[in-house]
Amino acid sequence: MTYSFLDLAYDVLKQTTKPLTYQEIWQTGKDKGFADKIKTSGKTPWRSMGAQLYVEVRDNEQSKFIKVGRWPARFFLKERQNEIQPDSVAKIEKEEAKKGEKKTAYQERDLHPLLTYFAYANPTFNRGRSIFTKTIYHEKSQRSGYNEWIHPDMVGFYLPLDDWRPDVIEFNRLSDNNSLKMFSFELKKSLGRSNYREAYFQAVSNSSWAHEGYLVAAEILQDDELLSELERLASSFGIGIIHLDPKDIDGSTILYPARLRNALDWETINKLCEQNSDFEKFLQDVKIDFESKRVHRAEYDEVVKEIGKYIKDKLKIEQTE
Repeated sequence: MTYSFLDLAYDVLKQTTKPLTYQEIWQTGKDKGFADKIKTSGKTPWRSMGAQLYVEVRDNEQSKFIKVGRWPARFFLKERQNEIQPDSVAKIEKEEAKKGEKKTAYQERDLHPLLTYFAYANPTFNRGRSIFTKTIYHEKSQRSGYNEWIHPDMVGFYLPLDDWRPDVIEFNRLSDNNSLKMFSFELKKSLGRSNYREAYFQAVSNSSWAHEGYLVAAEILQDDELLSELERLASSFGIGIIHLDPKDIDGSTILYPARLRNALDWETINKLCEQNSDFEKFLQDVKIDFESKRVHRAEYDEVVKEIGKYIKDKLKIEQTE
């Protein structure tokens, strides 16, 4: 008989002392070697297992599993349900909510080359366009009580110099000048229950001036409630969310797209220029590129060609096959 996702869940829950989310069940099964028994070609097998567990508990009265809690739902064995203490799940959730950002071998700014690579090379993001980025160094900003959360970590732009005919670009400059697209990015090493809200509204403050603004994180807790809340925030405030995956950089994805703004916020752009020389220089370089009809790539962050080697050497993370 073929070893299934539900078999893996059963084998994991036989050995655990507490209810687990489907993501935790999959990771535990992977650590114990149970996942090797499953023949699957999907890139997100934990989601397949989660879907099967939800359906199994909901539709099968004879199921071996029970669902405990709601946000997020956890699973346990029906035969062991008497082991669950009334307040055990509440304690687990409270402990997880207190967990801070995981310690890593790298710094947040070490992720900047990954985002530069993603913006330039990932077709789901750039749709074949050449998008260049530049790091904005906060330490160069003027200090005052009114500039907290105003500076994005990185900015980017797109000019259709290779996609449009020269006469069209010139005519666009004389008319509505809508060919230029500006991007703004706020980066975090991780997003979890303890920091997602502050991180998101920091991105709202930092990035709402651009045509598209994004909150970017290398690690996002796979928690149904958290993902649902991030989706709600993206829908309400328009800042998109990108999962920049160091373990599979080419598999990085836009979890929730940004809402396109048709016009730039010039008041905020002017304030950024007044307070940060990097941002002002960025605008000057983009203006020069537009007028000369040539992107001077040396003025922007380098697109690392051997990005896998960079991730391995700098971040100490191996790429998955």
